[in-house]
Amino acid sequence: MKLSIIIPTLHEENAIASLVAYLRQHSSNSTEIIVADGGSADATCSVATAAGATVLSCNCRGRAAQMNQGAQAASGDVLYFLHADTFPPPQFEQSISQAIGQGVGSGCFRLKFDDMHWFLRLNAWFTRFDLDAIRFGDQSLFVKKEVFAQAGGFDERLYLLEDQEIISRLRRMAPFKVLSKYVTTSARKYKQVGVYWLQGGYFLIYGLYRLGLSQKQLVRVYKWLVKG
Repeated sequence: MKLSIIIPTLHEENAIASLVAYLRQHSSNSTEIIVADGGSADATCSVATAAGATVLSCNCRGRAAQMNQGAQAASGDVLYFLHADTFPPPQFEQSISQAIGQGVGSGCFRLKFDDMHWFLRLNAWFTRFDLDAIRFGDQSLFVKKEVFAQAGGFDERLYLLEDQEIISRLRRMAPFKVLSKYVTTSARKYKQVGVYWLQGGYFLIYGLYRLGLSQKQLVRVYKWLVKG
């Protein structure tokens, strides 16, 4: 198995170097690390290059478009989509390889935050269950490249929930599995906005999405929540 790690970025100069160094330390020499940048005005690209990643300057901004471009450029037969502030478990490559060897087409890890707030720990606890409604992009996503192509990739019309929307399409192509180890993601946005306010906002956005609100309307709600 050759693994291609794809990290969509926008203004992540403070986070990307430590993540790339960690991935290099805990993956094989053949593993490819692609930073798919959406036009950062800071030093994200130069920092990522210095850390050992291949930087792809995307012609469209938005996580879905950036991840799709990263997938197109990837040479691995397994893709691993990862947020810039999320660290997979040290044995992530072995865990993914084992799952693929067992016939899994795509999957993710369980989630934990780098903060011990009880409400964040409770939310993270639910990620052990294989339910699409509680799939979070921060859990990362691995998928065989052929399965990703069959599913049509990420929906670039989506500005929000693109990580969650693709799961049901991937399931139709091949088995999906939630692995037992944990990724650790930053609680920085929760600290900035407020734990209860932001998490409640995420639940609201998901509910509005299920009710059929447009992406532009959901983005307006999200911006209001973040500013709130």
